[in-house]
Amino acid sequence: MSFNPADKIQDLQYFGEFGGVNPSISDSSTYTFLSAKKMFDTFEGNAEGCYLYSRHSSPSNLYLGQALAAMENTEAANVTASGMGAITATLLQLCGAGDHIVSSRTIYGGTYAFMKNFLPKLNIHTTFVDSTKLDIVEKAITPQTKVLYCETVSNPLMEITDIAGMAALAKKHNLKLVVDNTFSPLAIAPISLGADVVIHSLTKFINGSSDTVGGVVCGTQQFIDDLRNVNDGAAMLLGPTMDSYRSASILKNLRTLHIRIQQHSRNALFLAERFEQDGLKVVYNGLPSHSGHELYKKMYNAEYGFGGMMTIDVGSLDKANELMELMQHRNIGYLAVSLGFYKTLFSAPGTSTSSEIPAEEQAEMGLSDGLIRFSIGLDNDIERTYEMMKTCMQEVGVL
Repeated sequence: MSFNPADKIQDLQYFGEFGGVNPSISDSSTYTFLSAKKMFDTFEGNAEGCYLYSRHSSPSNLYLGQALAAMENTEAANVTASGMGAITATLLQLCGAGDHIVSSRTIYGGTYAFMKNFLPKLNIHTTFVDSTKLDIVEKAITPQTKVLYCETVSNPLMEITDIAGMAALAKKHNLKLVVDNTFSPLAIAPISLGADVVIHSLTKFINGSSDTVGGVVCGTQQFIDDLRNVNDGAAMLLGPTMDSYRSASILKNLRTLHIRIQQHSRNALFLAERFEQDGLKVVYNGLPSHSGHELYKKMYNAEYGFGGMMTIDVGSLDKANELMELMQHRNIGYLAVSLGFYKTLFSAPGTSTSSEIPAEEQAEMGLSDGLIRFSIGLDNDIERTYEMMKTCMQEVGVL
């Protein structure tokens, strides 16, 4: 790929108020003006570089938004207080009463719950399909459809969607393609593949230290302006505003994202290959056995690998819980939801991050009780980690 997101991030330079190498944090909720006219112009959006109120915008949030837009190769970006703040604002901006969404069946549980349980209250309905099969996606499109929605790498089943193929469908039917790229920052550039809007939970890999919740919407300048519109912008009126201190923290962590993603990917590939050789049922898109392996290779920037997420099916929920508790006891990582931390995190998604999906639908999509989702950490000696994990698996009878 000619576009390298890490280079775009590196090329950005901000100077603090007093010449600092980090931009000054805007610790204000409201801003003053030298004239009433300038205040009016700012409220109308006609005074660049001026700020009115931090729910509208703040310097810290705009700095982070600029960096994330550069990373995703979009014209603009709007940061939010959470990943769900980004997802809900985007869908409510694009859809109104009577509209329809076609979504991947395997998505983050909170996204699924919003589409399945909340949006129908607004007369917005969603059809969930296997997004790895473009013919099935197209058959689900109706005259009321406004949005195609998918995750680059699906949570938690690690299914790979053909972004370029989905983009072609969206263009053919005059729809907007929204892609959640949380699992694959830097490695995949959905906009370059034809997506219209890219979303991230900044909480995960981009921030990387599990101390901050945040989200971002990346898209055209017009779409971001629409989101921020004081009269009908969903990101403006619903108020999912990110705190300036959090923006400043994420911006600093963003500078090391390329190094972290490379290490996450190296470690995950090492463990996936070893455990597959041991006979375990491993799903990792870096393995040739993964159904989407070749597709992912066509889309990805090889410099950043296949990412840090993998799953292992150990057969039953009881066995999964026993193994995870033992691994935590041995300091291998944490029995915790979320991902992108420097330590390995593991959870059984059927009873945690995907618990909003009914059991019968989990079974239909292949989400078994014994599935463990791993977010592989930045371990220095990954062979040592493998031996420790293998010992735990042997003790509980998984191996």
